[in-house]
Amino acid sequence: MKGVVLAGGLGSRLRPLTRVTNKHLLPVYDKPMIFYPIQTLVDAGVTEIMIVTGGNNAGEFLRLIGNGEEFGLRHMNYTYQKNEGGIAEALALTKHFVGDDKVVVILGDNFVQGSIKKAVEDFHAQPSGGKIFLKEVDNPKEFGVAVVEDGKVANIIEKPEDPPTNYAVIGIYMYDNDVFNICETLKPSDRGELEITDVNNEYIRRGTMTYEFIDGWWADCGSFEALLRSNILVARERGVEL
Repeated sequence: MKGVVLAGGLGSRLRPLTRVTNKHLLPVYDKPMIFYPIQTLVDAGVTEIMIVTGGNNAGEFLRLIGNGEEFGLRHMNYTYQKNEGGIAEALALTKHFVGDDKVVVILGDNFVQGSIKKAVEDFHAQPSGGKIFLKEVDNPKEFGVAVVEDGKVANIIEKPEDPPTNYAVIGIYMYDNDVFNICETLKPSDRGELEITDVNNEYIRRGTMTYEFIDGWWADCGSFEALLRSNILVARERGVEL
């Protein structure tokens, strides 16, 4: 099983913090943001990892992380996303790295309190398809929202005005290597991006998408409020009284 951390984008919602650095290098309590998704993969037993980044600060990832010795790794892989083409476009850049394996994809600004090790093991045993994680949230309009019927995901709606559920699809996805064929069939959305929601809905259409709800908290650092909340959650996890 390969692991991919997506850490591109301009982080425009976090300006001026991101004016001179990549969003994923900002601190979350006592570590750079990107350390958390990498550690999530390592704790799940995934040790072959590629970081996808872009923009003017891509070289800082190599200076910061190197070959991943801090995580007990012998090697870290990197690739560069030239354009702001969306999550699915960034994932497509890892095709040769993933090869014939399955892949765990984590957005670089997302991390969870608990372990995903059991879910990774379950997906490894899953014959084919994909797997997503869901979390009940108070603000589902800001996320991709899953409709669950008869124990299966029936559809995912991206940032709906009238959410049918409050089940947010969090930024951790698992796919077989057919995901790259799916990415090649995608057309840009109204935002001009290749959307990961379209990838997930294709697996749903095929009947090969599984899911599970995560325990504990989930951090998404895409806004000032979310970044502050993430810092507080991690600090409290470390036993800091605020």
